[in-house]
Amino acid sequence: MTARMAGPHPQWFDPAMPSREQCVLPSLLAARAAATPDREYLLYEDGKRWTYGQTYTLARRAAAALRRRGVRAGDKVLVWLPNGPDAVRAWFGANLVGACFAPLNIAYRGRLLEHAIETSGATVMIAHVGLVERLQGIDAKQLQVYGPEVLDEDDDGAPDAIVERWDPQMLIFTSGTTGPSKGVLCTYLQIHTAARVQYGYMKADDCMLIELPMFHIGGVGSISGTLIAGCSAVLCESFSTERFWERVHRFGATTTSGLIGSMPAFLAKLPQSPNDKDNTLRFAVMPLSRQAMEIAHRFDFHYCSGFNMTELSVPLVTDIDVTEPGSCGRPRTGCECRIVDANDIECPPGVTGELIVRNDLPWTTSLGYINQPEANARAWRNGWFHTGDLLYRNEAGDFFFVDRLKDAIRRRGENISSMEVEAEVFAFSGVAEVAAVGVPSPDGEEEVLVALAPTAGSAIDPAALLQFLIPRMPHYMVPRYVRVMESLPKTPTNKVRKVEIRQQGVTADCWDRVAAGIEVRRAKL
Repeated sequence: MTARMAGPHPQWFDPAMPSREQCVLPSLLAARAAATPDREYLLYEDGKRWTYGQTYTLARRAAAALRRRGVRAGDKVLVWLPNGPDAVRAWFGANLVGACFAPLNIAYRGRLLEHAIETSGATVMIAHVGLVERLQGIDAKQLQVYGPEVLDEDDDGAPDAIVERWDPQMLIFTSGTTGPSKGVLCTYLQIHTAARVQYGYMKADDCMLIELPMFHIGGVGSISGTLIAGCSAVLCESFSTERFWERVHRFGATTTSGLIGSMPAFLAKLPQSPNDKDNTLRFAVMPLSRQAMEIAHRFDFHYCSGFNMTELSVPLVTDIDVTEPGSCGRPRTGCECRIVDANDIECPPGVTGELIVRNDLPWTTSLGYINQPEANARAWRNGWFHTGDLLYRNEAGDFFFVDRLKDAIRRRGENISSMEVEAEVFAFSGVAEVAAVGVPSPDGEEEVLVALAPTAGSAIDPAALLQFLIPRMPHYMVPRYVRVMESLPKTPTNKVRKVEIRQQGVTADCWDRVAAGIEVRRAKL
């Protein structure tokens, strides 16, 4: 591999408290626009190219439009848009007003959508015209819904809001695991810290290819990282295996927002070429699987990894080009990490337990889950944030990811609440019991399997169940496998033993929608 970046993990993160001008988006964007107004910042596949000066001007106009519609500092602004210029304007405009940016997954529908709207408490939504029909039947009488065209109004001359580092910048919905999806309130300082730790290697001459969605922490964190670095970013609607390297070449991308989930598996399937190493990519953040490391060698780029979640600010990070699969590295500067048992007693090296975290710098962990005091109390037991993830630490002090303690399913970069899948399956006529679990996917991560038992005298047609579910849930939640059983395995206290269903995996009696020719794809807008 060409030594385009060599040596140990650079000290690119300063653990000291940053100034408001370094950290808070309104101040930082204004400073970039003043210092480098003509430097290209955001590039789009349709040919649009925004300089820092233009980006600030457009954000100011969006802020004026939101103020005219009653948005004030401290409000939540729901943004239901795909990646693109409109989503950026809505986000930056909301923050310039002093409001909290609350992006919604564009796959949301039904009860999941209603829950997010109700939880946010927002009265204003900026939505894509192709999504508005999903609001029919949703109890959201307080909500004013506008198309993104309203953001293109004249600047009203009002000053940008003065917001602080500990104020909430965004509300990100992350999948619930033992209950409904949670809305995570992220501070400016938390987002800044996560971006500095994860993307602090970037310089002003870098160009980041961003294919992660803006309703996930990965998408907004990477955009924040480019603003902090003062470099440029290519914002794409979604990841594309076929277009990934074409995008890298076309825009001269030097890094990416992250190769997560199944991305390395999909890139590995591309036909080999003698020109594979002839590209501008020099660095990527990605989980350390053998397949991902093989991709890095094949295409000649450096990499690092770590551990993060929406509630945190990258507590663990690896050295560059480490070769131990599953490694999450070591605690970053200013962060303490422990592996504990069910009673919060620290586990010895080599023993698997739950990762818990606390930071030296205040406000670098989320403000908590909106309207969920019980969930906040559980997560913050004994003064440490409990991640709900199982890891172990070796004798050398390196941390390794093992599994999720919580009952979530991970499919193609999306965290799926098993409870939310089960709630929709229960609504199908004739279902008496249901359990949703994740089973290994040949493309990495997991596929959704639902095991169910019918009511007495009923028969379940898996194909009919799928047709019932498809319009009721996001595409990524629709199960691939359906297993009909006489009854589900139970514990002595009559709770479903999901672990047994998960361990049995895809059995001979499982119905496979892919084999049945039922294809479920993300809707194009």
